[in-house]
Amino acid sequence: MMELKKIDYKLTVCKVAEVSSIDMRSDFYFIGKTDEELSLVCKTEDTPDNTIERDDGWRGFRIQGVLDFSLIGILSKLSGILAEHKIGIFAVSTYNTDYILVKEENYERALSVLTSEGYTVI
Repeated sequence: MMELKKIDYKLTVCKVAEVSSIDMRSDFYFIGKTDEELSLVCKTEDTPDNTIERDDGWRGFRIQGVLDFSLIGILSKLSGILAEHKIGIFAVSTYNTDYILVKEENYERALSVLTSEGYTVI
């Protein structure tokens, strides 16, 4: 089984009008830009003042290690386990690995469920 690493801070998912409002010096953030929006996931304390929309109260964990692109179904398996327990997720992927965010009120239960399914949580 894979090892999951807890992220120790609270996160916010938001929409911003422009990249210049994002503190690029922060040690943790994800930016997603499409033709329809500019999304940001960041530490709650680093959320820009001028967000268009924001949703606070997220906590997260990452899949430890570097995931090879040939690996299939890792995110699907984790999200499926959490879905079976009525825990919604917000997933973010980087080149190396995947991050799963859940609402704060479901965080401990999500970790407990995944531990009971054989995942190691550090």
